[in-house]
Amino acid sequence: MSGHSKWATIRRKKEKTDAARGRIFTRLIKEITIAARMGGGDAEGNPRLRSAIAAAKAANMPAANIDKGIKKGTGELPGVIYEEITYECYAPGGVALLIKTLTDSKNRTVSEIRHIITKRGGNLAETGSVGYMFERKGVITVDPKGLSEDNVMEIALEAGAEDLRADEDSFDIITEPNEFETVRAAVEKSPLGIESAEISMLPSVYVKVEGDNARKLMKLLEDLEEHDDVQNLYGNFDIDEAALQEEE
Repeated sequence: MSGHSKWATIRRKKEKTDAARGRIFTRLIKEITIAARMGGGDAEGNPRLRSAIAAAKAANMPAANIDKGIKKGTGELPGVIYEEITYECYAPGGVALLIKTLTDSKNRTVSEIRHIITKRGGNLAETGSVGYMFERKGVITVDPKGLSEDNVMEIALEAGAEDLRADEDSFDIITEPNEFETVRAAVEKSPLGIESAEISMLPSVYVKVEGDNARKLMKLLEDLEEHDDVQNLYGNFDIDEAALQEEE
């Protein structure tokens, strides 16, 4: 199970709880705020903000919350100034992780992230140590709704996608970042149902993780996911599902 797909599946399950939903809303508001601050409050002319708003609506965030996040970003309302920082990590089993954060206190965040990683058997790495193993791509996860992989591939390619990756009961449509919005708009008009859509970091090489290392890795990911400053996690792991089932 690939890093992006497996963790996305786990994340969706976690989002179903009320406590997790609160964390998801916090994460989405941060993204909306910084997107508006960097690119302006007009979603039509700001692709990052448009994607953030779409994710917020998919999570059933009230429109008033979305509007407030935009206004905090543009300065129309007072708000916290967040800084984007990506940390790099060597996780159990030799897995490479990218940890994307939004923080109002760099020193606090790096200290807490380092503590989590060390506690779970990993090591915080220097900038550039693992980043070269990942490529920036658009990822649109869709529900095939009874369609075959060939049907989905045809729709994806006609929409302008670069590739299609099948995984369990969903498919990941892969795009170049500059084609992401065009492809997503085309997929929205197709019979496919979009479960999520984001600009992601996909690994160029995967590491097979089994047994105790797989369990340790999942514990690390769960701890990082629960940290308020962590926005996204990207890893190059190919997980042993049997180990995860034993843990559950």
